[in-house]
Parts: sequence; structure tokens; C-alpha cells
Amino acid sequence: MSLAIVHTRAALGVQAPPVTVEVHLSGGLPGLAIVGLPEAEVRESRDRVRAALLNSAFDVPQQRITVNLAPADLPKEGGRFDLPIAIGVLAASRQLPAASVDRHEFIAELALSGELRPVRGALPAVLRALEQGRTPVVPLANAGEAALVGAGRALAARSLLEVAAHLCGRAALPACTVAAPAARDTAPDLADVRGQLQARRALEVAAAGAHNLLMSGPPGSGKTMLASRLPGILPELADAEALEVASVASVLGRGIDPARWRQRPFRAPHHTASSVALAGGGSPPRPGEVSLAHHGVLFLDELTEWNRAVLEVLREPLESGRITISRAAHQAEFPARFQLVAAMNPCPCGYAGDPSGRCRCAPDAVARYRGRISGPLLDRIDLQIEVARQPTSVLADSAPDGEGSAAVRARVLAARERQWQRAGKANALLGTRELGRDCALAAVDQRLLERAIDQLNLSARAYHRILRLARTIADLDRSDTITGTHLAEAIGYRRLDR
Repeated sequence: MSLAIVHTRAALGVQAPPVTVEVHLSGGLPGLAIVGLPEAEVRESRDRVRAALLNSAFDVPQQRITVNLAPADLPKEGGRFDLPIAIGVLAASRQLPAASVDRHEFIAELALSGELRPVRGALPAVLRALEQGRTPVVPLANAGEAALVGAGRALAARSLLEVAAHLCGRAALPACTVAAPAARDTAPDLADVRGQLQARRALEVAAAGAHNLLMSGPPGSGKTMLASRLPGILPELADAEALEVASVASVLGRGIDPARWRQRPFRAPHHTASSVALAGGGSPPRPGEVSLAHHGVLFLDELTEWNRAVLEVLREPLESGRITISRAAHQAEFPARFQLVAAMNPCPCGYAGDPSGRCRCAPDAVARYRGRISGPLLDRIDLQIEVARQPTSVLADSAPDGEGSAAVRARVLAARERQWQRAGKANALLGTRELGRDCALAAVDQRLLERAIDQLNLSARAYHRILRLARTIADLDRSDTITGTHLAEAIGYRRLDR
């Protein structure tokens, strides 16, 4: 009898819980049994492993092979356990040295020929393996994302034969390397937006403090155009943020371009998307749009056309920055710290308040239309502005361009640097105690804020959000204190609360 132990990782959200593959050879009729709560794809690995071993010129032990995937109460799914099972069989039958196997973690699906195929969630698995002091071995197709965290430490292989040669000391596997970083993508330039001085200012404030933004205006006034320019004025992702964003993409099995992994995501789902598409779901749970927009921008166009029940799933992640997907047999938590930018028309026809007077919507129809957005969701949006239709003179070819993204981004970066030095985070993330420390008001300004809260019937949440917004405006103004001017501008951005 012989026993081998191989280390690998399961996929559970963006986590990668450890799984110990125990392979036991014993007397009895030849066969391979897998236990430890395997799903259908894992049970089918016995046929893939057997064919891969034979086609790689290894001996398949003519004994009873029992494979235990521990812990037994953790569901196992996917083909990621093929390679560790094959390595375990070879180590248990003395075809590979057990000592070298213990220093590695393996994750890959096997083709019948013995080639290694990519798997979802390789990046979180590599990260956790390195934290435990083991060397991860991944398929060559996963080498790019593995290099993001394990450059020079994670190993990539094309086939089972290459892995075996490495473990036997005959030929070392190549290390995963990081691609050379590319220049920052040329995002749409804010200079293309002519006029709209108030909207441009609101966009700059939103970028400087990571605040949520809602734009209301008639069709063609430039709301979508403004939203698409927001990524161009945001700072690049820090290392830790980029790893979190890449981990979400890895869990979905999406390709990760190592040369562009510092760029903030911009997601713009259609208004017909379901709550599962927006929040995530399925069995096992998969991340949705709120997680794909993590540390980036989630743009919801035609906000009043969205199903109200779908929009309500945004309330929790907007506050906590995370979302938990629970199913009967699975539960997973995904990051969802996104910046919400939304656009809507002011009425069913879209022209309420337009100087042309073309709107014929009844007041109750306008109220019902705007009522599709719940008060609790609206309460979580810091900036609420009206985007008016621009005169033709502003749109003419002879009219000057607006200020470019580079100049605006420089001011945003300077404001973010002040916030980082003061609190270590963006102003939109300040806690209640941090507000008392960083957003103190003079007595006259405190009375102004209290009057505004009473007259607009705002909540305590809105009170705190106005303070955060005023702190961001002061940072853009390079001011250490919040003045009455900063506070008045912040209050003026709560247009739809009136």
C-alpha cells in the first residue's frame, strides 16, 4: 500500500481555499474512485487522468486507487483537480519523488493527450499558494495572470510530462514573467465636451473623491459622453487594487492583459440586465457587473428604465463595497467597491424643463417616472445634477474645445494625494469618526448645513455625504478647511432631493 499527498486550491468566489489531494493505492480490483464532495466535472477527471497518464507514457497502477479531496465538506467543481490527481497517482506509485511534490501546488485541467488546459481562478490560487510558501504550477495559458503576483516564482507548464520532468530534476519549468507595461490607453478626451461647465465640474469632483454621480437631462445633452470620459481623469490602480480587479476577471475565466492591468474598469450594462447579471449569481456563484466594476466605474444609462427591483440590489454594495451571493449549496463573497455613474431623462418624453417647451407630460406622470428610483438608492448618490441642452453656438466647429482630460486629471491626482496623506483613502470612503476629524465646520457653516438638511428633508446619510463632498471640493481648492463656499457647492449638488 502507498499514500501520496498533493496540494491544490478550490475556487470559491475570489477566495482559493486549500484542498489536499490524498491518493491511496491498495489491493483489489483496478479502478479509480474520487471522494470528497466532487461535482460531475471532478468525477469525470478519473477518465481524463487515466488517458493522460497512458498517453504520456506513464504506468497506470493496476490497483485500487482512492482519491480523497479534503476537506470533505467543501464542494469541488471544475477540471482544476486533474493535474494534482495525476501527480498524486504518480507519486503514490513511486514514479515521482514525493519530497519534491510537497513543495508545490498544482492547478490545471488535463487533455487526454496530457496537455495542460487553463482554468478559471488561477490568480487567487497562485496568490494563496505563495502566501503559504509553496511554488504554484499552472498551465502556460494561465502564465500571464499568474505572473501578476508570482513573477519569477510561479511556474508554467505545457504538459504533464514537463511537470514530471521538473519534479524529477531533469528539466526545470520556466517561471511566469510579467509583460512589459504598455502606455496608458488613449481614453476619450474630456476636451470633446463643449460647454456643460457645471456638468464638467461635477465630473471632476466625482473623480477627485470617488463620489457617485447622477445626471438628469434631455436626450442628446451629453450625459453618456460625459460618463465615458470619467475613466480618463481617474488615477491608475494601485498594486493591491489591480490584483483585486484581476482576481475577479480570473474567477470568470476572462483573459487578463498584464500590460493593461492597472487601468480602471468601466462597465456599462444595458438597462434590460437582470438582478443576477448585475449583482452576480448562479451555482456555483459567479460575479456580476458590480464586481466587474470593482475599483472602477459602473455606468447605468437610462436609469429610470431599469427594473426597480434590479436597482435595489445596488444599495448594499454601495455602502459596504462587497456583495454576498448565497445559494443552497454555495455561498461566495465578491468585492464590489465601484463608483456609480447614472444618467436619466427628466420625464417620460425626456424634455421636462427644456426651454423649447416641447414637454407635454402631466405632473403626475413626471412624478411617477422619477419615482422609479427609490429614495434609499437616490440617497446614496452624492452628486445629482441637471445637464441642460447646449445652444448651437457652443457645438459649432468654430467653437473652442473644452479643457482636456490631462489638465483635469492633474487636479484630480493632486486632490487624491491630499486625501491619501490625510486619511489613507478617498473622501467617499470616510467613516463617521473620520468625518468628525477631517470635516469640521465653523459654527456659521454648521448652521447652514443644518438648515439645508431641514428644508430639503435629507437623511443622516445625506448629511454625511454632503460633508464628504464638501471635503473633496476643499481638496480641489487646496484648502485645509471646509469653508462656506465649499459647503454651499456641495449642497447645490443635491438637485433631485428637492
